[in-house]
Amino acid sequence: MKPLGAITRGTTNPNRLRRVDNFIAYHCAVDLKKAAQPLVIDLGYGASPVTAVELRGRLAAAVRADVAVVGLEIDPVRVNAAQPFADPPWLEFRRGGFELAGLTPVVVRAFNVLRQYAEEEVVAAWHTMTATGATLIEGTCDELGRIATWAVVEAGVPRTLTLSARLPALEHPAIFAERLPKALIHHNVPGHPVHELLRALGRAWETEATPFGPRQRWPATVRRMRDEGWPVLGGPARWRLGELTLPWPGA
Repeated sequence: MKPLGAITRGTTNPNRLRRVDNFIAYHCAVDLKKAAQPLVIDLGYGASPVTAVELRGRLAAAVRADVAVVGLEIDPVRVNAAQPFADPPWLEFRRGGFELAGLTPVVVRAFNVLRQYAEEEVVAAWHTMTATGATLIEGTCDELGRIATWAVVEAGVPRTLTLSARLPALEHPAIFAERLPKALIHHNVPGHPVHELLRALGRAWETEATPFGPRQRWPATVRRMRDEGWPVLGGPARWRLGELTLPWPGA
């Protein structure tokens, strides 16, 4: 099966995707636990397989020990370079793209992949990656993983948007604008829902100024968003991790 897609820049770092890995362990735990074959695909893991190795370790520890992760890359050089890190059947590296190499995973993680594509290509990629029923976690983050955003996509349709930050380093939530998923980043302009979301989040952050720092300020900010009528999902346990999840705001 010919891989669908284009080779990414390949930039990666250890722990870069820790925030989204922990979300996957939380959000997808039920589906992975009940699956006969708990397969997760790490699509476009990059020039180093480190984030796929970390994903397997985190899910095995937090969800179930027999979870399997397959890292897919279009670039055969990257696939060959990753083989010393493979641990079949729990961790494998293969050549593949949006078609998922013909596999049928429970979850697909595609991070920092679609940002290089044109916006009009995103929906088709979503549909292809979820065609066999997988839940897709698709998003982007900065180089160290301190700021990240992602969508949960089911049957080609985005269901939620999550904003996630390493709280000690968070100066203002306006920083999320730089790392929105490809489907939203060009719509952060007046009159669009994501713009209104980020404006409201910024106002709530500024209102909840506290001498105790961002670890206390962020949960208070999210609580204010909820109290102002925003349909915040999850509860304080997720907020304390630096997360805010809402229904997909549309473009």
